Amino acid sequence: MSFAVIQTGGKQYKVSASEILKIERLENPEGKTIEFKNVLFLNDDKSTEIGNPNIKGAKVEGTILKNTKNKTILVFKKRRRKNSRKKYGHRQPVSLIRITKIFSKDGKVIAEAHPQEKLTKETVKANQARKKQILEAKKAKEEDSKKIKKSLKKIETKSKKIDTSSEKKEAKKKPLTSEKK
Repeated sequence: MSFAVIQTGGKQYKVSASEILKIERLENPEGKTIEFKNVLFLNDDKSTEIGNPNIKGAKVEGTILKNTKNKTILVFKKRRRKNSRKKYGHRQPVSLIRITKIFSKDGKVIAEAHPQEKLTKETVKANQARKKQILEAKKAKEEDSKKIKKSLKKIETKSKKIDTSSEKKEAKKKPLTSEKK
């Protein structure tokens, strides 16, 4: 499986074709194709290239799916014994990107993403039906495992009772001896 390590927004990401990334916000509109030329590492099925610090001529192409904001991060500051509190939130702007192609330093395509299928109502319904079947199967397995555990506990308690009663019988059979000389 071929992959590349790229640098964008001050961070490094390991990417492969048709992967969706959440990176720092890019100022390009949605649907536009962008190129990442800061490629630090390339791995093909046959060879590996390491940059010093970048691989010249290598690039990674991707399309912007969405420009949005990340989850809210709550920031709470408190100074004890001063009755001073401050609470606010922050939503980091991010871009969702789908990696389409990875090019080597020669300009050859190492990996290419397959075109995305458009979801129809029928495929959505089929996926939901599959999910329901999987959930029902998991519930059935859990119920079976619970029943098995209960039966094992019953068997263990019965065997403990039998063991204690047999020990009592053996204790009665042992003759009492006194060791006085």
